[in-house]
Amino acid sequence: MKFEGKKIVVTGAASGIGQAQANAFLQQGAEVFGIDIEKATINHENYTHFTGSVADQSFIKSTIAQLATVDILCNTAGVLDGYAKSLETDMALWDRIFTINVKGMYIVTNAVLKKMLEKKQGIIVNMASIAGMIAGGGGAAYTASKHAVIGYTKQLSYDYCKEGIRVNGIAPGAIETAMNAADFEGDGEMAKWVAKETPAGRWAKAEEVANVTLFLASKESDYMHATIIPIDGGWINK
Repeated sequence: MKFEGKKIVVTGAASGIGQAQANAFLQQGAEVFGIDIEKATINHENYTHFTGSVADQSFIKSTIAQLATVDILCNTAGVLDGYAKSLETDMALWDRIFTINVKGMYIVTNAVLKKMLEKKQGIIVNMASIAGMIAGGGGAAYTASKHAVIGYTKQLSYDYCKEGIRVNGIAPGAIETAMNAADFEGDGEMAKWVAKETPAGRWAKAEEVANVTLFLASKESDYMHATIIPIDGGWINK
């Protein structure tokens, strides 16, 4: 029960990696507050769900205001762009990807950060992607947004490290979640190709990313700041 008594905020908690993170913290005794545009999918006495968009500043402000304190924030909410190239990306798609993946993270972080700074202590884990490190992990908008997430993570750490705030990020590769359901449709040829191209030879489960999150949120990683950990089965090592 390593996180017993800790208050955790997880965005994107209704499915995928966010749901796995929320469950992992609950199993470790934490009280978890999930934020997602979809309704709650977790039924646990220590779980509270808030339905709304991370990009809705008034919703986030009023939601975080209800919490007495926040020990750990997992900025996990995000959307894909269908691997659209630049000329295939209209302004609406570009704006949607950046609004959720970058602006939403900024809005939630600022709301939570104020509470963390009151007690000069807090941990933030941002969800990046291997698309934030290399090309090919998404389309033009998604790749650009995840590069922005990594930059934001590093600057956030630089600015608030000495005030007791510890910020790191995770860069997943092929993770089997609802977000990637399209890759498994039909005969699943895309999913098979991705597994074949991944040195580890498989997709990862969301729980594997949650395990890395627990490490970054624990005392064992206390000297880690502004670090982005790839969990990609060796993809960027190719």
